[in-house]
Amino acid sequence: MFLSSISLRNIRKHTDTKIDFANKLNYIVGGNGVGKTTILESIYYLCTTKSCVTTTDSEVVKIGKNNFTIQGCFAGMTNDDVQINYSHSENKKVYLLNSKQVARFSNIIGKFPVVLLSPADHSITQGYPAERRRFVDSVISQASRTYLNLIIEYNRTLKQRAYLLNRIRENNNKNINELNAWTERLVSAGVEIIKHRIEFVGEFEEYINDSYKKILSNKEEPRVQYYFLDGKCQTDLENCFIELLAQREEDEIRRGTNLVGPHRDDFIFDINGISLKSYGSQGQHKTFQTVLRFAEFFYLKDRAGNAPLFLLDDVFGELDADRAIAISNYLSTVGQAFITLTDFGYTSFLKLGVGDKVIKISEGSNITYA
Repeated sequence: MFLSSISLRNIRKHTDTKIDFANKLNYIVGGNGVGKTTILESIYYLCTTKSCVTTTDSEVVKIGKNNFTIQGCFAGMTNDDVQINYSHSENKKVYLLNSKQVARFSNIIGKFPVVLLSPADHSITQGYPAERRRFVDSVISQASRTYLNLIIEYNRTLKQRAYLLNRIRENNNKNINELNAWTERLVSAGVEIIKHRIEFVGEFEEYINDSYKKILSNKEEPRVQYYFLDGKCQTDLENCFIELLAQREEDEIRRGTNLVGPHRDDFIFDINGISLKSYGSQGQHKTFQTVLRFAEFFYLKDRAGNAPLFLLDDVFGELDADRAIAISNYLSTVGQAFITLTDFGYTSFLKLGVGDKVIKISEGSNITYA
C-alpha cells in the first residue's frame, strides 16, 4: 500500500495544495511555518480519521474559512479514494471511502496502517504512564480489531462505572447489584486487555531489539516490562483483579473513580538494566523513541501483511551525526515514508535512492519537485 497523492483545501496555511508522492522516500523540505507538518497531519487524518496534532477538528480549519477537505488516493493491494470533509459551523466531520460514507470511524483503524515519529514522542519515554498506554494501545489496535473493540468496550464501562460510583457517593446509597454488574464487565474486558498486552510485549520486544541493533549495533540492550494490576497479579488474573477491586471499593466510592484495572498500568523501558525514564540521556531517549516507531512499523507490517505509511516529522535535528546516519540508512528498508526537513543542505548524510523524491514547499504553500 502507498499513498500516490493528496489534496488539501483550507487546512491551516494550505488553501489549495496538491502533492504527488513517490512510493518510496518523500523528503518534504521547507522553512519553519510553511506547512510541512500539516502535510503529515493530513496523511494521518486519512489513515486514522483524526489529527495527530490536536483533538479539535475546528483548530485545523484555515483562519477565515468554514470547512476543510482532505482527499487522498491509495494504491497497491487495492485502489482506494478517501475524502474527509469537515464543517466548522455544523461541527460535523464526514469520512468517505470510495465515495461511500463510513458510519463508524473506528472501522477505518488498521485499514490504512500508519506510523508517526515526531518530537511529541518524548512523552512516551519521559511522560506519564497514560502516554505509554496510549502508544501500546494504538499499535495493537491497528493490528487487531478484537483489541480495538475491547478498548472501546472497556472505556465505555469505565465511564458508566465511574458515573455509578459518583452517584453512590452523593446519595450514600450503595446499589450492590448494579455495581457488581459493572464490575463484572470491567473485569471481563480488563483481563482480556491485559492478556493481549502481555502477548504483545513478548512479541514486540524482539522488534525493539532488532531495530536497536540496526541503529546502535550492540552498544546498548533495551528492554520493555509490563507493570499491570499494581504488580500484584502474575497468575489467575481474574480472581486477583476481583480481589483488588474488593479491597479498593470503599476508596473508589469515596473518590468516585475507578482505581484498579489496565487503565492504570504502565510500561517500563530499560537500557542495560537501567531505567530509561530516570537515568537516560536525551540522546538515549530520542534513540529509544525512534526505535519504538521503527519497531512499530515492522510489527504492523508483519501482522497486517501490508507496510504502513511511515511519517517522520523533524526527527534529525536532535540526533548526533552517527545516529542520524544510522537512522537514515535504516529508512531505506521501509516502504513509503514522508520525512520533513527544514533544510536539505544541512543533512548531507541523507542520500537519495532511486525512486525517492524531494518535495519543496515555500510560503503560500507553493510546491516544487526536485
